[in-house]
Amino acid sequence: MKKVAVVLAGLFISLNIVAQNSSSKAKALLDEVSTKMGAYENMTIGFSSTLVNKEAGITNDPPIRGNITLAGEKYSLDYLGNKFVFDGKKLVVINKEEKEVSITNGDLEEEDGFIYPSKLLTFYKEGYNYKMGKLENTNGRKIQMVDLTPIDSNSDIVKVQLGVDAKTKHIYKLVQIGSNGAETTFTITKFESNKPISKKLFSFDKAKYQKEGYLID
Repeated sequence: MKKVAVVLAGLFISLNIVAQNSSSKAKALLDEVSTKMGAYENMTIGFSSTLVNKEAGITNDPPIRGNITLAGEKYSLDYLGNKFVFDGKKLVVINKEEKEVSITNGDLEEEDGFIYPSKLLTFYKEGYNYKMGKLENTNGRKIQMVDLTPIDSNSDIVKVQLGVDAKTKHIYKLVQIGSNGAETTFTITKFESNKPISKKLFSFDKAKYQKEGYLID
């Protein structure tokens, strides 16, 4: 029995060391990605998103397209028929279909259990445990997956998988699995950095939208 106990203890220690190494490697990779992409003066990212919920029989096809330009904390995001503009202090959400504009202090909240494209570089830094996942081959590109699990057991997010291009150290995709069974995937289809952008990109022209008949809240 003592021998069995010693073997089991050794196995537990070995597994614990492997898990710690995996977590350390995952953190180092994510920090490298965040540092590299965060150092760009600006980034323009085109992406596609898909939502699949087998239990509810939901599949959006074709994928929903969107794009975002980021510069530091500021961003301009076009997604789901809305335009989100954040100037570092205030968030303007322009609903083009309803012709409505809402203005609030502060950035998007993640209380609804959804990781917005504007949070790709920072969402993992708080509230997650992580480990290295599979190394995938996608169209000749090596994509290193990182598995993230929320520390909060009551989170609406069950698991997140972040795919990193092993060569460029750029984010390639994000897969989010919700407690309701929904699986949302963001895949980056276009990436440009340090391109000339308009100074007005992160500002809201109130007069323009009033003239176009938008209701501004």
